Amino acid sequence: MKPLLEKLPLEEDQSFVAKTFRTPHFEVPWHQHPELEIILFLEGEGNAFVGNHVGNFNSGDIFFLGANLPHTFQKATPGLVTAALVIQFLPDCCGKDLWEIPEGKALRNLLDNAACGLKVDPAIALALTPKLQRLEQINGFQRIIGLWDCLDFLSRYDHKSLSSKTMTGVSHKEQERLDSIFHYTIGHYAQGISLDAIAAHAGMSIPAFCHYFRKRTKKTYVEFLNEVRIGKACQQLVDTTKPITEIAFESGFNTLANFNKQFLKLKKMQPREYRNKFSDSRELAAPPQPADNWQAAGMKRYTRV
Repeated sequence: MKPLLEKLPLEEDQSFVAKTFRTPHFEVPWHQHPELEIILFLEGEGNAFVGNHVGNFNSGDIFFLGANLPHTFQKATPGLVTAALVIQFLPDCCGKDLWEIPEGKALRNLLDNAACGLKVDPAIALALTPKLQRLEQINGFQRIIGLWDCLDFLSRYDHKSLSSKTMTGVSHKEQERLDSIFHYTIGHYAQGISLDAIAAHAGMSIPAFCHYFRKRTKKTYVEFLNEVRIGKACQQLVDTTKPITEIAFESGFNTLANFNKQFLKLKKMQPREYRNKFSDSRELAAPPQPADNWQAAGMKRYTRV
């Protein structure tokens, strides 16, 4: 499968990309690129694969991905319309020296942390959303100011790190193989995927496949499969009123006991707790204030816009 968005085109008068992509132009395989990337999801939901992290994305989520960090976002169902605003920029798009000034320390830390992939807290994402959307509308030097305003805003908060630092970039051939493995897993997770079946799909023996997958993702295939299944279950717990037992079997688990065990291991709570906590969480609270003493610094606080 040929990647659709591995290299986004730049306009002649632009130094970075800020553009909305909507189904069918949203769909991308496992890929990487030298640009840093901020992704704001506008429609849809599904699974997020960032480095060796497996999780979920929903409308309103914002991810910040470092350079050459492998990733893909797969929508929950084939017919689901999904859209995202994508901002891509090279670290030196505004000059190499700008990051090195004393005032740039917080921004340098932000970029260093983005090497593992970051997911922005929902309340902070809500406040950042209009700033990101404005980048698609403005022109000239205001685009540069707007981008730095977004990065400065992100640098004032802590964000959830996603992938292991040991997960590095992969070759184009490995991208295609891992993408094929991911797609097979997403398409068959509700069934009993044996190591023999997935190894045969990858064109490898079982020992070779297990060694290859663990080396590339820093986890076993069984761990990865359970993460995909739990991710699918989380979507069902939040978006439907199906009984938990039904969700467990639809997610590929043979017993409710094993489902509960794996769910607790990955999410640190039981499925019912997760449903109660997140089913009503779409209405977000106001963003927390940074740790800085804003009043002492004489600075204006950010408020929801």
